[in-house]
Amino acid sequence: MSRKSRNLMKLIAIIVILVLVFMELNIIAIPALAPYKFWLSVVAFGMVLIASR
Repeated sequence: MSRKSRNLMKLIAIIVILVLVFMELNIIAIPALAPYKFWLSVVAFGMVLIASR
């Protein structure tokens, strides 16, 4: 995996976590993602783990 791909995966994971945090703070509301907050955070964490190999 190239360095550019790793950085892109990390960036996407950070954006997902920021969206989840803003949803938790009621700054933004995305009703379709509300039931999946936990699993989205697990996926983002997994992306960071894969990108850090």
